[in-house]
Amino acid sequence: MQLGEHRGVIFDLDGTLVDSRLDFSQLCQQLGWPAGTPILEQLATMTDRHEYQRALGVIEQFELAGAAAAEWMPGAADLLALLQQQQIPTAILTRNMRSATWHCLDRLGIAVDIVLTREDAPAKPDPTGLLQIASVWQLPPAELIFIGDFHFDLATARAAGMPGCLYLNDQNGHYRAQADFVLPHFDELRLCYQLRMPLTSG
Repeated sequence: MQLGEHRGVIFDLDGTLVDSRLDFSQLCQQLGWPAGTPILEQLATMTDRHEYQRALGVIEQFELAGAAAAEWMPGAADLLALLQQQQIPTAILTRNMRSATWHCLDRLGIAVDIVLTREDAPAKPDPTGLLQIASVWQLPPAELIFIGDFHFDLATARAAGMPGCLYLNDQNGHYRAQADFVLPHFDELRLCYQLRMPLTSG
């Protein structure tokens, strides 16, 4: 199955459907953690309740600020509109908390069929969220596609037996080898669905 032929499309949120201007190195600095620390995984290891609550508060404020600043990625709104028109189901799977996610979706008018946050399913790279979506749609994971900008997204798709598509930006090209497809702009995928003209993999 090639890009443009999948029967359902699942998106990551930040850095994929929207630009939230999130600087995770700055967040790590605020938390006093080394740059590149996986945020949720590190939070889960914290045993001091006071420090845990402080870190959680910083993370939540960071996510809410991102939701307030978020803007559509180029071509994303047109793609979603086309998929809806063609009755192709869409979903979002994000590591964000529910309140920040819905604030972003409501602000920008983003409409998809299913939204799963870290409060609705185990956080990526756990594949549970993708498998839940496939189950609701009653479609095999291999006939869906998950689009994201980070290696967690590609690892999640692989663990779910689902094709993973890298939404390319200036910083993530080194993840290409982990992706089944690479998408530099949503207009390309929109054209694939519009014309049913598959884009080559890789």
